[in-house]
Amino acid sequence: MSQPIDPDDLPPPNGEHVPPGGEPVTPDDYPADWISDRIEQDRKQISLLGEIREIVFGAQDGLVSTLAVVATVAGATNDQLAILIAGLASAIAGVFSMAVGEYLGSKSQVEIFGSWIDEERHEVETRPMESEAELAYLFIEEGMPEDDAREAAGIIGRHPDSLLATMVSKELGLIHDENDETSGSPFRGSLFMGASFALGGVVPIVPFLFGADLVALAWSTAATGLTLFALGAAKSRWTKRSWFWSGMEILSLAAVAGVAGYLIGGVLPDMLGIVVP
Repeated sequence: MSQPIDPDDLPPPNGEHVPPGGEPVTPDDYPADWISDRIEQDRKQISLLGEIREIVFGAQDGLVSTLAVVATVAGATNDQLAILIAGLASAIAGVFSMAVGEYLGSKSQVEIFGSWIDEERHEVETRPMESEAELAYLFIEEGMPEDDAREAAGIIGRHPDSLLATMVSKELGLIHDENDETSGSPFRGSLFMGASFALGGVVPIVPFLFGADLVALAWSTAATGLTLFALGAAKSRWTKRSWFWSGMEILSLAAVAGVAGYLIGGVLPDMLGIVVP
């Protein structure tokens, strides 16, 4: 067996590496503390991605929905106070709606997944041979040779906790780990969602503090568009997509919402025979 090498010299997950001694790297060359640190870093990254999802979703919705409201009202009237009240009311209502919706949705998901895991745990405890047979079948479905699949399932089956975690992952597509920190908490998710919606909702409103004409609407649309583009471009850091096309994707959706809102606000009063100032 080769001597342990410096963790800094270890290869990337899918790379090839030959240590100074000329011997190929084996699994024994990876120190346990180095592996533990890598796994902890990966889990923190996954947890961060969940929070980024809430931030992007909340900010995007706050920007687009508030712009749609102020554009609709601005298309119907030049009353500055009416536009501001409509925008603020929409933003404030959206903050609470999105935060509560995120909390209830995430909490319900956690509870549903928890009940499925409890059912799988009951199966592992009461019918371990059935769970082991299912696991071997799943390995075979993934392309593992039948003999290897049954041997691997048999080894895992001798350890109930590992059998449960593997069955939950393979059969249900979930993660079972008492110390799992990757999924975040419903309460924290709701805070990120509500706060990002509030920050996004402010942007389309600010220009109307200085007027209620088409210039204010143009500034509102431009500020919202630039913010959305920046949001999409920043998101590409984690999605690995082109920053330009990621920004353009969000920007184009906002443009549709803003134009539709303004046109509806301008056409609907005429259709209904309403005279606005």
